[in-house]
Amino acid sequence: MSALIKTNKRKNYNEKKKLSDNIKALFFLTPSWVLLLIFFITPMLMTIYFAFTNLALTGVAAQNTEFIGFENFVTMFNDPRFRISIVRTITFLFFSAIVGQCLLGFMIAFLLRGKSTFIKRFVGIAVIAAWVTPEIVAGFNIVTFLAENGTINVILGLFGVESVSWTWEFPMFSVIIANIWRGTAFSMMVFQAALDDIPKDVEEAAAMDGAKNWEVIRHVTVPMVKGTIGTNMMLVTLQTLGVFALIFTMTGGGPGDATMTLPIFMYQQAFISFRLGYGTAISLVLLLIGAIFSLTYMKALKMET
Repeated sequence: MSALIKTNKRKNYNEKKKLSDNIKALFFLTPSWVLLLIFFITPMLMTIYFAFTNLALTGVAAQNTEFIGFENFVTMFNDPRFRISIVRTITFLFFSAIVGQCLLGFMIAFLLRGKSTFIKRFVGIAVIAAWVTPEIVAGFNIVTFLAENGTINVILGLFGVESVSWTWEFPMFSVIIANIWRGTAFSMMVFQAALDDIPKDVEEAAAMDGAKNWEVIRHVTVPMVKGTIGTNMMLVTLQTLGVFALIFTMTGGGPGDATMTLPIFMYQQAFISFRLGYGTAISLVLLLIGAIFSLTYMKALKMET
């Protein structure tokens, strides 16, 4: 009987201690929750609300904002420029992030395996220099490089190739190359860390069994870093969806609508046409696209959401 009483007392004590620990934890986390509420949750809720209003920077709507329901979204999906911006965004995302940055980053990281420290540092500095450069500065650098009298045309001129205004004649190609150049460093560093964790014995055993280099890469190396590839693709995708300053600096979304991605279109509608409510609705669509890509990657990798 006494043992049962002691057990109940110990159980009650543990429950009270657990409750006390939880209260203490909540107390210490309160500042974090307050900051999260002020700087994340509240702006997010306001963004959702403003997407359903006629909020504007000037005019009557700026003084008397009204709830207009789904009118912004109806206008958006009937706007041919919005549909064009969707196509431009997917094109820019696929070639500059999924194909460009991920593939090139993996290739550089793989080729640096086993190389001397000097080569790794030299290549690393050369690649990372572009990544740490602010977008607007990187944009001006690329514009200068691709200008009609720029470096690339000077080099091509040595081989008898006529000068080309790349950002005018090949605008989407230009911004894709610029984003690949600037963003590859992140993928390279992620893949370097993953490849360094692969035991050399596994690849050496595959080679001894007669597997060729490309077969080792395909059947051994890539499967062992599959999770890293998926995670990197998700991060690079979300980062690329939000690229604004680089494209705006290089082309401003032009010529015409040739490089008008969703962030550029959203900026034009919100701050050039002063339709903040409409621009906010576009931002929600951009957020939805990012969520769809993220869920797709997680499902492909069989990750728990």
